[in-house]
Formats: sequence, structure tokens, C-alpha cells
Amino acid sequence: MPESFNLKSFLADLPHLPGVYRHIDASGEVLYVGKARDLKKRVSQYFQKNLNSPRIAHMVARVERVEVTVTRSEAEALLLENNLIKSLQPRYNILFRDDKSYPYLQISGHAIPRIAYYRGSTRGKGRYFGPYPNAWAVRETIQILQRVFRLRTCEDSVFANRSRPCLLHQIQRCSAPCVDRISPEEYAADVERAVQFLDGKAQLVLDDIEHRMQQASMDLRFEDAAVLRDQMGALARVLQQQSMEQIGDDDVDIIALASAGGRVCVNLAMVRGGRHLGDRAFFPQHTEDEEPSQVLGAFIAQHYIDNAMPRVLVCSHSLSDPDLLTLLAEQTGVKARLLTRPKGMRKTWLEQATRNAEMALARVLTESTARAARTLALAEVLDLDTDEAALDAMHIECFDISHTSGEATQASCVVYKHHEMQPSLYRRYNIAGITPGDDYAAMRQVLTRRFERVADGLADMPTIALIDGGKGQVEVARQVFAELGLDTHTIVGVAKGEGRKVGLETLVFADARPSVALGPESAALMLVAQIRDEAHRFAITGMRAKRGKARIVSRLEEIEGVGAKRRQKLLARFGGFSGVANASVDDLRSVEGISAELAERIYHALRC
Repeated sequence: MPESFNLKSFLADLPHLPGVYRHIDASGEVLYVGKARDLKKRVSQYFQKNLNSPRIAHMVARVERVEVTVTRSEAEALLLENNLIKSLQPRYNILFRDDKSYPYLQISGHAIPRIAYYRGSTRGKGRYFGPYPNAWAVRETIQILQRVFRLRTCEDSVFANRSRPCLLHQIQRCSAPCVDRISPEEYAADVERAVQFLDGKAQLVLDDIEHRMQQASMDLRFEDAAVLRDQMGALARVLQQQSMEQIGDDDVDIIALASAGGRVCVNLAMVRGGRHLGDRAFFPQHTEDEEPSQVLGAFIAQHYIDNAMPRVLVCSHSLSDPDLLTLLAEQTGVKARLLTRPKGMRKTWLEQATRNAEMALARVLTESTARAARTLALAEVLDLDTDEAALDAMHIECFDISHTSGEATQASCVVYKHHEMQPSLYRRYNIAGITPGDDYAAMRQVLTRRFERVADGLADMPTIALIDGGKGQVEVARQVFAELGLDTHTIVGVAKGEGRKVGLETLVFADARPSVALGPESAALMLVAQIRDEAHRFAITGMRAKRGKARIVSRLEEIEGVGAKRRQKLLARFGGFSGVANASVDDLRSVEGISAELAERIYHALRC
């Protein structure tokens, strides 16, 4: 502890109040964030002589100071704790990385609603169903709604400009409201039946379809009766596949844990409206010495602070903190019931979720072993430290340049660390002020911009700076590093082999080391190729997006009657170039200063 921090005095002054505490090391890094009902009692426990957990004992030995924040309640402390854990990523907290938001199925708020896959805020117009565990589950549900209720999925710009039914109508997946093949009232009734299905009231929908089919038959409307018969058959098959009659219309989350090889998998299965939507596996970090009940508690706290919580949680383990669900209820307004000994279908689903957790964990352990082996092979080839900690910390950054005949040049930087790619650390660089097509100048610019920060002490130096290119590109990198006073030993180039065949690449160095041809069977080359290909993919996608944006701007500028002011109004109205390109004629006409004729001109110019 630093002299300025008197632990004994600090502990004595702590209040018997709820709040959040942060353990901080000598460099100012937050090591651990926790909540407490009583700050004085909880924080004091860390500084007793005998700690049960070796991991926590190791953490406490590094603590230089403790900071606390008093809150009005333990529930408020729970919210603050999880916000800090997600923003600070402390190395001694159990961490669940979940970079993507959950997808929803949206029924839009239009007069003729459309069904669509959706991510983002659910506060907009329309109705939102979910969340779903993955994109596949949403798209499968959309296919069901198309097959049974024949709801439209087309974009508004397409819907507003149809003159005859599309292919989806011909294959009986849409009732073609765009060309009035169904009345707005009949379509609205189909939408309401779809909502009932998504709300778990599928049996009511089935009974309604059967009644209408019988009525149509009695009225001698045999074509209508045949359509309703097919609709009822399609829905019946869905219900049979989903085992609806066995579970009712519950919203349930099933959470199962599996552990092996020092890793833990938390598998989340979602049931909405009685339908089992699928699973999603999470692999938390820093779970050493943690009991399953503690891992489960960390998952529930971090997950349901940001995501809707159903009223029933079926879990493979109990919670170490029995008050957690009560605290979450104060924050979310939903008091969930936790079951650890379910019966019937819920028991079957928990068993399946547990098997899925075990299989996902086995797959990750196998992949992790293979990735670690490739990292070790590369470290050996480059004569780097090969102990376990050094291999885990090996930090590789790979740079690539992409353009189309000099247009829209972009550079990419992708990162490999902890035996896997780190997409959250990827970066793209717009390249400007060079001769179009000059890859050497582009590489010089991106490396200068990236490693000036290293030379200024504002960023870490990677273990390896991987350059997608041969001797010429490596020489450019050497010059940049020499100018910045950095170690050129870290530069490794990947030169393509004869005929650009995969497996014939050569590693090229900026110092005196001779080039190395690893051979197609080399595990080290497999890793280098994986990182190089990811940098190439990331650069190309960025370049294509930039090129597309630039071309839309150019096409807007070329349209007669669209000057700077009208262009600015269009961009502001539709939120950018893609919005303008996707707007219908009627949407374009709604912009001030855009006549019907000009709207038609803009619409067709951006689609030619």
C-alpha cells in the first residue's frame, strides 16, 4: 500500500451502507469491482489473513488502494457494479463478452405492416418480438409467418412501386397487398393472427382458421377453403415441431453450466410464447476458483441488467446470492422465479441445454488447443518466448491495403491476442494525399499513423507487426520503424508464393534474418495465413463501403436539379447516402424543394 493510503484508517472510516468498491493496483488499473449491502463489512473481508480463494489472495496482494461509491440501495449498487464491470473489464471479475445485441422480429407500424429482422432499440413504432438467441431463429420465424400468414417482407421502396405481384406471391409466401390482391382489412386480420401466434396463442389461431375454412366450404367458396386448409396444415406442422401443447404459452429462459479443462460454458436457451427459439453459448473469463453458483449469479446479473428477463428462469445450479433476483426486480420491474428442479418439458429442455453446453465447451476446448498449438509453432519459428503466459500475451497486428484501381484506398489493422482474433480492436484507416494505387505510400501512411502513438507512449507495441507484402512493403515498414526509433525485429512480412498458391508463402524480415519458407503443412503458416486473410477481408469490406458511399455522392452531384442545398436536405432527411438510395419516390417527394418530377429523376438515377 502507498504511504498516502492508510488501510487501517480507510477501513475504519467506511460506512455501514450499500455501495460499490473498486480494488486498484499501483498503475491505476481497476483489478476488481464489487457491490456490497454493507461496505464496511464486505471490504474488510478482503484484508483478513486467511482468504479461501487463491485467485482473490493474489489479487489482494496487488491492491494499492480501494475506492468506494455509496449508493441509495443495494439494487442501485448492482446496476452500478455491472456498468463498471462492462466498461472497465477488470481482470479479476467474471466477465461475459457479448459484443452483439440480441435480434428481434419486428412487425412494423405501417398501414400495411411488414415483418423484418431487427436489431437495436425497441422504442420505435410497431411491435417487437424476442429477443431471439441468434439471427437464425429470427429468420426461421419469419419463414413460418410467410408460409402460414403470407405477410410481406419487402422494403417500403419496393412495396410502394410494385405494379404486379412478386415471386413470393407466386410461391404462396405473400398475399400481395402491394397490388391489392388482399384487402387492407383482411391483411390486418392476418397480421393480428400472426401476433397471436407469436404471443403463444397458436391454438386460438388454429381454431379460427378451421372455423373460417368450414364456413368457406359451406358458402361454396372452395378456393378460399383450400387456401385456409393449406394454412391450417402449415400451422399444425409448426405446432407439432415446437411441442406447443406440452409447455403452454410461457416465456422461459433455461440457463445451463458446464465446466471442463479450466473453462466454463454458460448456455442460454430461450422460450418465447411457448416456442423454443434456440440456444446461445457464453464462455466467461476469470472463472478460476469460482463455484458454479457464483458464475451463474454473475451471468444473470450482467445479462438481465441490459436484456428483458422472463418471469421464469430454469437453471442447472442454484444462486450463491439468494437476493439477486429481488435486486434485479427492483431495477427491471420483473420478479423472476428460479427453478433448479423442473418437471415435464422444462426438465427436458434443461437436460438438452446442459448437453448443448457440454458440446459447445468440448468444441471450444478442442479449438483452443489447436489455436494454442499454432501460436506456439509461430513463436518457435520466430524464436520468441514460449512459456504459457508469453504465448497467451502474444500480440500480433497485421496490416493490409485495399483499393480498386486506386479508388477508395483503405488500410486495415487486425489484432490477434489470447490465441484468437480480437474484432473489437480492429481498425480501418482512410488513406489520402497519395498517388492513387501507390501501395508503398499507403503502407507508409498507415504504419506512421499507428506507430507514432507507440513512439509517443500512447499505445502498446505489438509482439509482431505482420505486413501483408514482400520485401518492398517490409522495407517501407523498416524505414518507418527506424524513423520512430522502434525495434525493427518485430516486423514480419508475408510474401506470396509462386503463382500466389496458398501454402507457398514466405516470411520476410526487416533485419538480417534470412527469409523462411514454412511449407503448406506448417501450423505456424496456418496461423499467419489466418491473420493475413482476416486483414485482407477487413480491408476489402471497408474499401467497398467507402467506394459505394463515394459513388452515391458522385451520382447525387450528377443529377440535374440537385444542388448543394437540396443534397444536404436529402442527406439530413434520410440519415445518409444509403437512406437516400433506398428511399421511395413518395419519400423523396416529402423533402422540401423536391418536386414529383425531380423525385422520379433521383429515384431512377440511383438505381441505374
